[in-house]
Amino acid sequence: MKTYRKELTYHVPTRRAIINVTREVQAAIDESGIKEGLVLINPMHITASVFINDHESGLHSDYEKWLEKLAPEKPYSQYAHNGYEDNADAHLKRSLMGRESVCAITDGRLDFGTWEQLFYYEFDGKRDKRVLIKIIGE
Repeated sequence: MKTYRKELTYHVPTRRAIINVTREVQAAIDESGIKEGLVLINPMHITASVFINDHESGLHSDYEKWLEKLAPEKPYSQYAHNGYEDNADAHLKRSLMGRESVCAITDGRLDFGTWEQLFYYEFDGKRDKRVLIKIIGE
């Protein structure tokens, strides 16, 4: 069995953003030479998520509205964690959206359904953040 590791770095200029990382993940699979296996994609930060869904702006807007209802950014005083740093909402949003995605690789390609894409969702941006890609297989 072979393994391959790559890190992506993003600097999101806003507090929150959704970035399509499908092409970068497929490029890492291509670089790895692995044809059959699994790929793990996870943010290396506790205030971001990686998820799979449709690349549709209305859906992305719906995520933002839904998450703000469940874990609003402000007022900062509503969260005990914010005595340390004003990002408690980002931690909660990450818990809701999940940490990582694991995807099948078949014949050297992401084995996705018709509309599936991979996204990095940043909840506490304005600084460099890393995303780990770990591929295992043959």
